[in-house]
Amino acid sequence: MYTKLLRIGLLTVTATALLVGCTAQPQKPNPEPPPAAQAEPDPTPATPTPSTAEPSNPKPSSPAAAQPEGQGETERQVRITDEPESITVLVNKTVALPEEYVPSDLVEPNVRFIFEEKHEKRLMRAEAARALESLFAAAEKDGIYLAGVSGYRTFETQNALFTYYVNTDGEELARRYSAEPGQSEHQTGLAMDVSGSTGACAADDCFAGTPEAEWLAAHAHEHGFIIRYPEGKEGITGYMYEPWHVRYLGKELAADVYAKGVTYEEYLGLNP
Repeated sequence: MYTKLLRIGLLTVTATALLVGCTAQPQKPNPEPPPAAQAEPDPTPATPTPSTAEPSNPKPSSPAAAQPEGQGETERQVRITDEPESITVLVNKTVALPEEYVPSDLVEPNVRFIFEEKHEKRLMRAEAARALESLFAAAEKDGIYLAGVSGYRTFETQNALFTYYVNTDGEELARRYSAEPGQSEHQTGLAMDVSGSTGACAADDCFAGTPEAEWLAAHAHEHGFIIRYPEGKEGITGYMYEPWHVRYLGKELAADVYAKGVTYEEYLGLNP
């Protein structure tokens, strides 16, 4: 079992697919394969010009999309969302993004990252990128220094990553910490894995309980983010606890989800 940081940024998949991690939990493998398996990363594709229009407060996705509790993996019915560009889109094990979906306004937020190379994992949608900048700046004022670990991820990258985990750890375990292609929030461009500035415990279970994790849990909603996979909610979200994975929803909606103390699936069920 490799440590998280030994597997960050490492897997040969295709000439254009660099895998990025977003996992960890006790006995949970690292999000990236071992160094021996990785080729040099490809440069980040040209960043599209962001939209200049200020978004309104969108209505959350339909609660009918929420993941059924207690369903086995083989029993899940997956549908393709018809609103992939929505800031409030629900993406999980029952609601997937179209394979060809690429956000139209990907940009690189002006924040520190734990890696130097240019790559797609630096990108987020424009609105989320601005919010991440605000989040990091607010944390720094409180003496908390955050860094980005993994943002946008293509369908192809997620496919290669999920396949690797299944081959390495078996399908049952892999599904607890890695999404099938099309079912990853990273493809929305609205999610970012976050660590401390040193990269210690990046996307690892040891991140839980750190000052950075505690600050995120208490303040992420103030900047439009939620901790998407809370502790003790795997039966609802489908994934292990990930205190580092923040998802942008906009300030108003994120604050409401936080105030209710529920997962996004539960929130949609409570707010049709």
